[in-house]
Amino acid sequence: QVQLVESGGGLVQPGGSLKLSCEASGLIFSPYDMGWYRQAPGQEREKVAGMNRDGSTIYLDSVKGRFTISRDNAKNTAFLQMNALKPEDTAVYYCYVSRFSAIGVDYWGKGILVTVSS
Repeated sequence: QVQLVESGGGLVQPGGSLKLSCEASGLIFSPYDMGWYRQAPGQEREKVAGMNRDGSTIYLDSVKGRFTISRDNAKNTAFLQMNALKPEDTAVYYCYVSRFSAIGVDYWGKGILVTVSS
């Protein structure tokens, strides 16, 4: 059974940093596209960052220059380094894995809360 387990969330003040991790089990990670979505209260889920199997990346415009996605295929783990956090970054962040990200998400993590507040 495939599981994606996020960690690293929590409460941080504006301007602070967090690093999210997503460890996948039950699949070989390297052939998959992966990344992160988030969903803020009252908002639609949006794609924050993605990294395809070839290493290409895409970022939500509002996080460019602040967030960095990476992956460690040997550990089946994805990361999202978040710097210069803003209150509007507050959301539940979901890790995803896709066989073909252009088609859709195959596996979701359960989500982890990031709260940016003073």
